[in-house]
Amino acid sequence: MIDNLLLLLQNPSFALDVVLNGLLAGAIFALAAYGMSLVWGVLNIVNIVQGELVVLGGYLAFVAMGAGVPAYFALPLSAAVMFGVGYGLYYTVIFRVVDKDLFISILATFGLSIVIQQLMNTVFGSDVRSIDTGLGSFYMLDGAVTVAWIKLIACALALVSGAALWLFLRHARLGQAIRATAQNPRAAHILGIDTGRVYAITYGLNGALCGAAGSLAVMAWTIHPYIGLPYTVRSFMIVVVAGLGNVGGVVAAGLSLGALENVAGFVLGAEYQIAFVFALMVLILVWRNWRAARRRTYLS
Repeated sequence: MIDNLLLLLQNPSFALDVVLNGLLAGAIFALAAYGMSLVWGVLNIVNIVQGELVVLGGYLAFVAMGAGVPAYFALPLSAAVMFGVGYGLYYTVIFRVVDKDLFISILATFGLSIVIQQLMNTVFGSDVRSIDTGLGSFYMLDGAVTVAWIKLIACALALVSGAALWLFLRHARLGQAIRATAQNPRAAHILGIDTGRVYAITYGLNGALCGAAGSLAVMAWTIHPYIGLPYTVRSFMIVVVAGLGNVGGVVAAGLSLGALENVAGFVLGAEYQIAFVFALMVLILVWRNWRAARRRTYLS
């Protein structure tokens, strides 16, 4: 571990390669976290099935490209199908836990994640899957820094998606209805907004964002049926740090998490990378609890 840390400190160009690739990876985490932020803010549900939706979106892109669909079309196709999946899941399961205790929603979405895991394992198998987009990589600093084009495209897509989501929520009539429902669902319903439809569309948008993130994940790395939990934990951490409804904060937190995780994976070893993510989540929760306790003490 010490040797790896010294290697980073003594080779700035190599450290730049590790950090830059981590930042680009964080863009995909941010893309998935947009959806969790929406669902948590509007439906008041901590969506434990988030990671499984990301993986399912990756499998859809994998199947589409295996059938000859180009990569640039497989991604929006996966997002569109996952919108329908999210919309259907709302009317099948999620609507039953809206306005219920938060713990009930956690249990329901956790159960849903197990069901989707097993379905993916049955349908697609447990083998690790990946897609070679053929886009290759480009090099900087005389080859010391290597960046895959797909990661750069993922970062650009995450930024564009965040800007589009912000504009949609600010200016579109449906986006304003979503914001109104998030602020006060009872008042929104009294004013004529169909809150049930708003909830369903919000969960569908979450599915679409997960589909896009999963498509990029299978193109940039690998997926398998049981890799969903780390994506759920990452999304949860990003939303906790950024705050609900803070699109810019989600981008910053996602990029930061990607960089920290990549550095930790190099220094500690790849086998401890996911352990670092879980440990970081515990630290963030303790920190937020400490801040909340200090605020309560100050107000009292």
